This record gives sequence, structure tokens and C-alpha cells, in this order.
Amino acid sequence: MKRRHKVATAVLSTLFVAVPGVAGAAAVAEPASSPSAGECADRPPRVPGAQHQQVACLDDLTTTGLARTGHTDPADWAGLTQEALPVPDAVPGMQIDGYFHDTSTTNTNHGWNHDSQFVLRLPENWNGGLVISGTPGNREQYANDRAISDYVLAKGYAFAATDKGNTGAEFYTDGRRPGDAIAEWNHRVTQLARAAKATVTQHYRQRPTTTIATGLSNAGYLVRWQLENHPELYDGGVDWEGTLWSEDGPNLVEYLPEVLTAYPRYAEGGEDAEAAHAAMVEAGFPEGSEFLWQSHYEIYWDLTQRIYREEIDPEFDGDLRAGHPYCAPGAPQCDADYDYSERPESVHEAVERIGLTGEIGKPLLTLHGTLDVLLPISEDSDVYAEMVREQGREHLHRYYRIEDGTHTDSFVDLHPDELRALTPCHRTAFEALEAYLHDRTPMPESATIPRPADATPQDLVTTCDLR
Repeated sequence: MKRRHKVATAVLSTLFVAVPGVAGAAAVAEPASSPSAGECADRPPRVPGAQHQQVACLDDLTTTGLARTGHTDPADWAGLTQEALPVPDAVPGMQIDGYFHDTSTTNTNHGWNHDSQFVLRLPENWNGGLVISGTPGNREQYANDRAISDYVLAKGYAFAATDKGNTGAEFYTDGRRPGDAIAEWNHRVTQLARAAKATVTQHYRQRPTTTIATGLSNAGYLVRWQLENHPELYDGGVDWEGTLWSEDGPNLVEYLPEVLTAYPRYAEGGEDAEAAHAAMVEAGFPEGSEFLWQSHYEIYWDLTQRIYREEIDPEFDGDLRAGHPYCAPGAPQCDADYDYSERPESVHEAVERIGLTGEIGKPLLTLHGTLDVLLPISEDSDVYAEMVREQGREHLHRYYRIEDGTHTDSFVDLHPDELRALTPCHRTAFEALEAYLHDRTPMPESATIPRPADATPQDLVTTCDLR
């Protein structure tokens, strides 16, 4: 897509890429050669529609091997999982890196300076399945490598991921009209799913028997959108705290201005602190999550509000791009005063174009942490579950509210006694979907999943029972 402005590189997490305690790193360079690189097949598969691709046979497609050979970017997946999350044994196979036609250039991986990059991994010991994912936040195509790719490759799945067509904190500069950048995310996942299925068929000489969409945060939104709009491409999906976009709301640009107004008053601790705390809770940030508020105010809330508001409503701040950081309510063009409900119809039309309806066409399992203070559960997945019900599709949906889960698992390392990671819950949900697709084993009923009273932080690194 044509870009509105030249994008500068930025560091952001799940909704972007800034993570607690993690420094930025340079984009991945051209992969280092390995003993078998490029020798994996006499006639390697050609990814349909790819403008460019490069193929390597690797002894290990997990992050352990990929980091060694330069076929991933550790900075891209930094902070999305606990440090203690195990890496599986080596998975040999083929990796295809490449890109589809695009005119934007925010992704600098491999020195290509080209968006719509993808990665496709084809394990030697294939189980017949394929997993498709977009990326969380505004990250690049390797962001899922630790949380998802390692896990599904070890199970024998082929895996494909896309950068969604634009990256970085100024993703909103891509496209010609408000909402175009996010609309492209949906298109790129659809494009990748079709191309990956064809490539898998070429490589293994057999169509994939199962295709599953999965992803977290913005990539969870993409799972929802794909199962609503292109269910024919998938057998099911697992939505990990997907972002909710709905013309009728709630949307993140509705509740974030409220907390940007209330949190400074709460933090000051003055006479207004109690009322400000009540306003935070009313906005969806539950009592018991206060220990997360300062870090999220400093890292996420302000930046998230400004860049996503700029994507759907660039006219709010005139010629500015993404407003004034950390401005006080009442200041000119301040996002703390943003009122989505009062904005022009064109803004609501932009959201409607990228919005969700709940009309899923294949089985979907959603999980979301009760202590998520970036996409608070009451303003997101609680609402989406009701949207699915209103569409009469609740028989296709399971919803697991994970007590003490938060948006980014790296925070569990900082608060191990207060939080639990969602990665093991995602894996349990994935296995439940597998069993259902294989032999119609009933999926666990929707429920709020309590933190086991006798579980230690070490136990919760790898376990999560949804029944």
C-alpha cells in the first residue's frame, strides 16, 4: 500500500514493541549460511504471489537454532513470554523467507526495506497441519517464534507468519485513508493463508488436513476477523486476548483517554485520588491490578492511544502526527480529551471497515487475562463473547477468562506471586481445538479459570487446566 509519510523506526510491545527490561536490537540481517542452507530440495517450493523468496534447510527451526543461524530476530519476540518458558528439542526442516508485493518500507529485516514480509517453516516430520498467524502489536514476522512457532513446530505443524504489511510505531502512515493500515493486516493474513496452503501442498505433495489460525493481541483480532470473513480457509482458531474493534464500541480509543485523565490524579495521591481510582475501575481496569498501572502508563497507554487514534482519526490533531505525548487534559489537541462518540461519521466508518461482528464461521477459542490493563477484559473479550452470542454462533465459541493473567507474559517475571502467564493456557486451548477437530472431543466449556491455590510460580510456567 502507498505510504502517507516516511516512517521512522520505533520501539514498541504486544500492541507495540517496548517491553519491560528489554533493550531494542538491530533488525535481523541476511541469515548466516548453515551447512545445508539452500540444499534442502532439488526443486524447493515456490510461494505463490511472492515477489521474492529465499530458502534454507536448517537443522533446527526452533528459536535455539534460528538465533544461532540468523533466521529469526530475538528482538522481535522479546518480552512476549516468560524467560523460563522451555524451548523444545531441535526440529529440522525448511524455512522460506520472502515478501509479497508492497510499496511501503518499514520492515528492514534482511536489508530488504520492504513490507509484507513472511516466514514459512516446513518441518521434516510433518503432522499434516498448518498454523497461520499475524503478529502482535506492530512487530515483524518473527514475533511469534518463541510463543507459538516453537510449540507448533514441535508438534509437527507447518507454520507461517506475516508482518501484516506495515510495522513500527508509525504504522498509521501506511495507506491513503483512515483505517487502511489495519485493513491491510487482514488482507495480508488472508494472502498468506492462501499462499501457505498452496506451498505446503507443493512441498509435501498433500493438502494440509488441518489449518488453524492463532495469535495474540492484534494477531488475536486477526484470528477473529479471519474466522468471520474467510472461514473457508481455516478449520478453527485460537484467539489470545485479541484487540476489539467495533463501530459501536467499546474500542481502546474510548477507554484509554479516561485512564490518561484519571491515572495522574490517582498517582498524585491527593484529595481527588479516590475519585480517580473509581474512574479507573469504571473504565475497565479492575481493583487488584493497581500494581501494573504505573508501568502501563509509562510504556503503553499514552502511545497506544495516540497512534491508534491517528490511524482512525488523523484530523483530530490537525497537521500533527499522533498528537502530544503525555499532555494534560484541557491542552489543545490532547488525546486525554478524545471522545470517540463525538467524532465525525467518517471516523466511525473507518472503524466499521476494520470492525468485528462476532459472526464466526468456524470454531474459535478465546482466552484473556482478568488483569489485562492494556486491553481490559470487560472492555474487550467479555464484549466479543456477547457479540458472538448475539450472532447465534455461541456453539462455535469457547471463552476462557484466566484469573491473574495480564497482557504480556514478561510482567509475570516481574510479579510472579501476583500474575500467571497465558502462554500455557494458549497451548491447552490449542490442544483442545486439536482434539475437537480430530475426533470431535468436546471442548472445555467456557469458564473463568481460577489460579490453582497450590500451584507455585514454577508450576504455572508450563501448566494451565481449562476444565
